[in-house]
Amino acid sequence: MASVSSDAHMWNLVFLQLLLEEHGGQVVNLGACTPDELIISECIRVQPDALVISTVNGHGHIDGLRLIRKIRQNPELAPMKVVIGGKLGVHGSRHAGFGAELVANGFDAVFEADAEFDQFLDYLGLVSSAPKQISSSKTRSI
Repeated sequence: MASVSSDAHMWNLVFLQLLLEEHGGQVVNLGACTPDELIISECIRVQPDALVISTVNGHGHIDGLRLIRKIRQNPELAPMKVVIGGKLGVHGSRHAGFGAELVANGFDAVFEADAEFDQFLDYLGLVSSAPKQISSSKTRSI
């Protein structure tokens, strides 16, 4: 999990990490203002089940497009599940069309700021109804 390179917000990443871990995910949190190259190198190293990109600053659409194109050009990462969510534009819901463009360019799913957590957890294959104990044999790397 990471933010886009221009997003200095950290609270969203901490929240998502706790949410994912409470529902059985194993999380590597790369933090805020994550350079594209760091995301790519860590994904090659860790080989996660999914990459979660979270953004709050409203530039997720621009930075996300650049990042996903780099990811999809890398043969080692091309098949990896990649999702993005949060505030994707500076004008909120007036730019709801960003989701379709992000998916068309390679994201597997887009979760706008008002998306339901259950949908997000279900998409990642995590139990959404009740938190479960994390055991090393049943965790998924996110």
